[in-house]
Amino acid sequence: MAMIEYEQYEKAIIVSGDGDFACLVRYLNKHSKLEQVVVPDKVRYSALLKKAAGKHLNSMNDLEYKLAYKKKRTP
Repeated sequence: MAMIEYEQYEKAIIVSGDGDFACLVRYLNKHSKLEQVVVPDKVRYSALLKKAAGKHLNSMNDLEYKLAYKKKRTP
């Protein structure tokens, strides 16, 4: 659906470390629809995806500080 309906949205964020998505990532990048590719683990993900995503690649490890739940202190 992402390739078929790419005209219906501004940008796409792909969350995967699987190289099977490299073709989709290249297609979206070619059509200026790729915002970013987020891989779950910056150490273990497909080299095909790394090549296809280029500068759009980010990892969940790098987003941990933004996504982590922080317990509020009680006064």
